[in-house]
Amino acid sequence: MTDDYRLTAETPSPADYLRLRVEAGLSPKTTEGAAAGLPNTVYAVVIRRNGEAVGMGRIIGDGGLFFQVVDIAVQPAHQGRGLGKAIVAALVDHLRATAPKGAYVSLMADGEAHRLYAQFGFALTAPRSVAMAFVI
Repeated sequence: MTDDYRLTAETPSPADYLRLRVEAGLSPKTTEGAAAGLPNTVYAVVIRRNGEAVGMGRIIGDGGLFFQVVDIAVQPAHQGRGLGKAIVAALVDHLRATAPKGAYVSLMADGEAHRLYAQFGFALTAPRSVAMAFVI
């Protein structure tokens, strides 16, 4: 990360959250969903360049037993500069410093992103377990 970028511990605004998800190629979410969900964030970081949010990541969970890393997003024009790695590092550092011993931390890795996450101790769970999901 260069001096042009600033990482801060903050939850993204709903507008930045919705914009960054789409720009980074993640599935779009609704304004209503963002307004309801973002205040329940356990911890989050935003990367800004010249005051504009260009990257983000969040941790959600119950605060004690289970945590999930979500919404790792960097605008394509800013990718390849280590921003995603800085986001994941900040989130993992926070978890290691604050989560109780034995807490389960998970995430869903899209495509080859599992290679990034493996650098921080995440491991594929298959065949012991596989992810399952549905969308409302």
